[in-house]
Amino acid sequence: MQDRATDIAQRLAEQAEAVCRHYLSSGRREGRYWLVGDADNTPGRSLFLRLRSLEPAKPADKWTDAATGEHGDLLDIIARRERLTTLRDTLDEARRFLALPRTEPTDNGHRHMPAPTGSPEAARRLFAMSKPIVGTLAETYLRERGISNTRTCTALRFHPRSWYRCDSDDPADHVRDSWPALIAAVTDNTGAITGADRTWLDATGTTKAPISTPRRAMGFLLGNGVRFGRATDILAAGEGIETMLSLRCVMPAMPMMAALSANHLAALVLPNSLRRLYIARDNDPAGRHATETLAERAYDAGIEALPLIPALGDFNDDLRQLGLPALADGVRLQLDRADAEQFLISHKSSEAA
Repeated sequence: MQDRATDIAQRLAEQAEAVCRHYLSSGRREGRYWLVGDADNTPGRSLFLRLRSLEPAKPADKWTDAATGEHGDLLDIIARRERLTTLRDTLDEARRFLALPRTEPTDNGHRHMPAPTGSPEAARRLFAMSKPIVGTLAETYLRERGISNTRTCTALRFHPRSWYRCDSDDPADHVRDSWPALIAAVTDNTGAITGADRTWLDATGTTKAPISTPRRAMGFLLGNGVRFGRATDILAAGEGIETMLSLRCVMPAMPMMAALSANHLAALVLPNSLRRLYIARDNDPAGRHATETLAERAYDAGIEALPLIPALGDFNDDLRQLGLPALADGVRLQLDRADAEQFLISHKSSEAA
C-alpha cells in the first residue's frame, strides 16, 4: 500500500493547486504558495502550502501551519477535510478526486467500511490511530494537573487532530472542528476495548479546549472503565481519569480504574477474583450516591468495599492544592494496613516515580 500511496501523493502534487482549490477553498494563491488559515479551511494566512518547487529538497505539496507547527502533505489535507481515519479511505478519496480506479477488495473480499459513529469499532480505530502520550500535549495537560507518572499508562494516548462535533452551545462561526486530544481506552474485564474517552485540549496543552463539551466518551461504557494495571484481588475505582491518576501518584502499583462518571461508577462490572474494592469518592451528592450503590453491590458479591474520601472535592484537588505528602497521609489513614505497606510509597519516592 505504501507504493500506491507514494504514487497517488505524486499525482496529487502534480495537481496541487487544483487540490487546494477543492479542499482548501477559503485560501488563495500567492506566488508559488497556497495560503489559508489552517488545515480545516479557515480563512487566513497561517498555513502555507508549496504549489511548485525550484529545489529538490523542498518538494511541492508540503505544507506548514506557522501558528501551530503542524505540517504534512496533500493526503493529510484530504484526510483532515473529509474526516477520514484510515489510509485506505484517504487514498480512495484521493483516487476519486484524481478520477482513478478505486482499490481492490481486501483479502476476505470485503471493503474496509467506515465504522458507525460512536461505536466500539470507531473507538478502537481512534485509539489505534493515536500515539503514546510521552512528549505530547496530553502529557503536558496531565503535568499541569500535578500528574507526572504516566509513561506506563498504556490506556492513554494522544491524537493531534481529533474531530469535534459542535453543538448548540458552541459559537459555530469560530470553533474549529478538530482539536488535539487525550484519548483513553475503555475496556471490559477481559481487556477488550469497548469505548474511548476524549479530552480535547487547547493548542498549548495546559488546559481543555475552549468548547462547550471538552470531554466526551464513545462506545459501550456501562460496566467498563479506563484501567491502570490489571486487577486480581484488589482494585481502586473512581469517576475521573485525573482522580485515579492522582491516587496513582502515591500508589503506582495498585490496580485502578476510572469509570468516567458517577452513574458508570455505580454500575461497574467487578472482576470475579476481587476480594477488596477501594472506591475513590468525589465529594458531591452524585459521588456519595455512586459510592454507596457500588459498595452495596460489592457487599452482595462478597467483596469488602472501603471508601477513599478526599479532603477537598476530589483527589486531584488534593494533589494540586495540598501536595503529595498530604495526599499520601490522607490515603494512608483509609487503607487496610497490609495494603498501605504493599502499595503506598513515600513522598520522596512519589516525586521520583
